Amino acid sequence: MPNRTDLRADCGSCVGLCCVVLTLTRSADFAIDKPAGEACPNLADDHRCTIHGELRTKGFPGCTVYDCFGAGQELTRRGRPGAELPILRQLHELLWYLTEALEYNENLQPAIGRVEAVGRTADLTTVDVAAERAVVNELLLEISRQVRGKQPKKKERRGADLIGARLRGADLAKANLRSAYLIAADLRDADLRQADLIGADLRDADLRGADLTGALFLTQSQVNAARGDHATKLPPAVERPAHWSQA
Repeated sequence: MPNRTDLRADCGSCVGLCCVVLTLTRSADFAIDKPAGEACPNLADDHRCTIHGELRTKGFPGCTVYDCFGAGQELTRRGRPGAELPILRQLHELLWYLTEALEYNENLQPAIGRVEAVGRTADLTTVDVAAERAVVNELLLEISRQVRGKQPKKKERRGADLIGARLRGADLAKANLRSAYLIAADLRDADLRQADLIGADLRDADLRGADLTGALFLTQSQVNAARGDHATKLPPAVERPAHWSQA
């Protein structure tokens, strides 16, 4: 069974797969256009990023929020083609969620074993990722309902458009915010304890002083994309981004 360490990106053990495999589109996230399969010009011969410590100031904040969930180093270890990165990344993301859910339901070991087995498929490009996600999603929905309990309608905000919403100090404890658009939302001092945040878009959301203790299915990439400070309370599985202290 995987642990959270196995599902964290270790760039030092990868040959820069994401810097080659992924497409970059010139935008606020990336300073250049780069087609899939072509190495980023910032990638050195030793597979290290030459501007790693300056990605945000050099116009590549999108790189700082990308998380392969450990798929990069796993494919490097196996000597597998980079084209399999997007598939294995999604499978590792499912394992991240299932490993967290295991804390609430010990009967999820078979589901974890299944996703692990799929991840060992000889040719990952043949895997039906959508089907795997659908199965796991039903399990995660049940865990969410179990942990959050019955909530008032105002807290059922799945997929809600909350872009730029003024939610400072809002009581969102145990709210359903799955896939909600919280881009640039003001969530300062908000209570997000045990809120379901799977798939929520937190780009540039202001989490200063917010309490995300026990938030369900929160990932490092979501946190990296948001803004926060020393007063932001996070689940132990995610780390406080370095750029928060610089804000």
